[in-house]
Amino acid sequence: MSDSTNESIITLDESWGAHNYHPLPIAATSANGSWITDVEGNRYLDMLSAYSALNFGHANPRLLEVAHRQLDRLTLTSRAIHNDQMGALCRDLAALAGMESVLLMNSGAEGVETAIKLARKWGYEEKGVAPGTAKIIVAASNFHGRTISIISFSSDADARGGFGPYTPGFVAVPFGDAAAIEANIDESTVAVLVEPIQGEAGIIIPPYGYLRRVREICSANDVLFIADEIQSGLARTGRTFACDHEDVQPDVFVLGKALGGGIVPLSAVVSRWDVMRVIRPGEHGSTFGGNPLAAAIGREVVAMLAEGDLQEQAVKLGAIFTEGLHRIAEDTGIISAIRSRGLWAGIDLAHPGPTGRELAMRLIEHGVIAKDTHGHTIRFAPPLTTSEDDLRWGIDRLATALSG
Repeated sequence: MSDSTNESIITLDESWGAHNYHPLPIAATSANGSWITDVEGNRYLDMLSAYSALNFGHANPRLLEVAHRQLDRLTLTSRAIHNDQMGALCRDLAALAGMESVLLMNSGAEGVETAIKLARKWGYEEKGVAPGTAKIIVAASNFHGRTISIISFSSDADARGGFGPYTPGFVAVPFGDAAAIEANIDESTVAVLVEPIQGEAGIIIPPYGYLRRVREICSANDVLFIADEIQSGLARTGRTFACDHEDVQPDVFVLGKALGGGIVPLSAVVSRWDVMRVIRPGEHGSTFGGNPLAAAIGREVVAMLAEGDLQEQAVKLGAIFTEGLHRIAEDTGIISAIRSRGLWAGIDLAHPGPTGRELAMRLIEHGVIAKDTHGHTIRFAPPLTTSEDDLRWGIDRLATALSG
């Protein structure tokens, strides 16, 4: 496609593809490490990482080697039979998370749906909740996916509007308010589902002690604590899981995005057997869930995380990035708030000033990819494998974009 242009590719997408996204106006054709190349040969520093799905960078050589080797052997069997990769991934991932059992799916939304079903079934069979009454407490401004059940407890008007009727059984309380969770627990409550850090909302970090208090409340009331670590997990925040920053162990982890190494979709619900045992044959599943190709890649992802180097890299680079953001804020006066944890940051832009979309467009002109959210907020999540020189280059481009 050497004669293609960004404009021609975008026109093709817009002519034939549903308009369910509003992408930035470049068309990628290749990528390596932290860099993306478009069809016209322009290079961009990727400071988005596909919303943390590319924590280990584009075309990570360790992951590609495993993928290529597995492609030549076996890619899919369905769960009609066993394969030689799935069980090993479940074992290794459970060990990484300090858990006992794993249910593998594909997308993050599938993982969240799985956790919801698991919590309800556990509530009926183990806790003795009256049939059809299970309640799950969630946090306002959450993002857990876009299925009907998930948007039923979303406060995002774009995600929710026009798609009713909605699935009952959810109660939303303010994020970071443990007292509100406690006040809303009753005999029908089976779980509390929260992101330890809200990603789509703009990297919203709760007060320190919030996760520990949620753990205490859930334990005291025989309620499952479900941590959606699809974006925050797998080294992004400088720890393997964001819950680790408060030394908190939930009852259920929901994982995804980076678990597939940026190569395949792979999600997982990770828990203990006293919770997972309520799911029996025929009650839940997926043709592609636990497929050998994804499982082989996931095993290598877990092996990389077990080494601990990526977590250390996130801490080191995150400190450099956060310092750079504060310097830019002082120099320009355009940044009104900075929130960061590890190599993950959200900034709010002051009024008057550029919107998040306008800044993302300016960054494209300066060779950097980042993404806006909720008007005047923009998010950054460079690959954890980004070099310090490349990161500093990106910080300089951000300063230039804000000064222009």
